[in-house]
Order: sequence, then structure tokens, then C-alpha cells
Amino acid sequence: MAGDDDAYVYDEATGEWRPPGEVAASPQRPEVRDASGNLLADGDAVTLIKDLKVKGAGQTLKQGTVIRSIRLTDDPEEIDCRHETIKGLVLRTEFVRKR
Repeated sequence: MAGDDDAYVYDEATGEWRPPGEVAASPQRPEVRDASGNLLADGDAVTLIKDLKVKGAGQTLKQGTVIRSIRLTDDPEEIDCRHETIKGLVLRTEFVRKR
């Protein structure tokens, strides 16, 4: 029975063995939307819609603060950000609005 080894392909995204036709070439990210329902993408700039206390940084980001060059994560409710004073900042999408 030569060829039976090729009957299934391991899909790393789901961790399952699937027939070759079912394995997606690149997994789709879920849509990420801001508090107003606008679609967000990598590199977008966002504005905070409320004051946020940043845990571990001992400071508060004020409403209206602009965050540039966001990066989407695997979680559709969180985005990676950079701020001048805070590195490794993760914000929830419910607190931002696309500029």
C-alpha cells in the first residue's frame, strides 16, 4: 500500500491530521474591530477613548492619546502597541478608536 503515508497532512494551525485538500495554506486571522466597529489592520493608528491605568508601568494613558503602528494578535480583542514611555503595551480593542 504505497502512498498511504500521503493520505493525510498535519495541520499545525489546528493540531489535527487532515486530507491534503483541507489544509489551508495560510490561516485566516479573525477580523479585529475597534470600539466603533471599524476594521483594524497592522500599522493603523488608534486613539484611546478613555483614561487607562497601565498595570506594571505606574502611569495612566489619557483619553485622546494616539498610538501609532499597532500590530494585531491572535486574539481579536487585543492589539500590540508601542508608546514612548511603555514598551510591550497590549490594549483591548474596546478602548480604542481608529484614526
